[in-house]
Amino acid sequence: MSEFTIKNKVKIARIEKENLTQGDFAKLVGVTRQTMNLIEAQKYNPTIRVCLLISKYLETPVDELFWIEE
Repeated sequence: MSEFTIKNKVKIARIEKENLTQGDFAKLVGVTRQTMNLIEAQKYNPTIRVCLLISKYLETPVDELFWIEE
């Protein structure tokens, strides 16, 4: 199986949607600001639960926020 990377546009969507701070958005989703920072920096792949909550609060389909880049 070839290597792949999971990419996201959570930061862009967060700013475009509500212009929420990283900390405020993290509280909505139920994670720490540090975890949200790692997600947005693409250094941490969140659980499906967190992906779904991010999608819900940003009112954006999961596949528009997260994708696989080969």
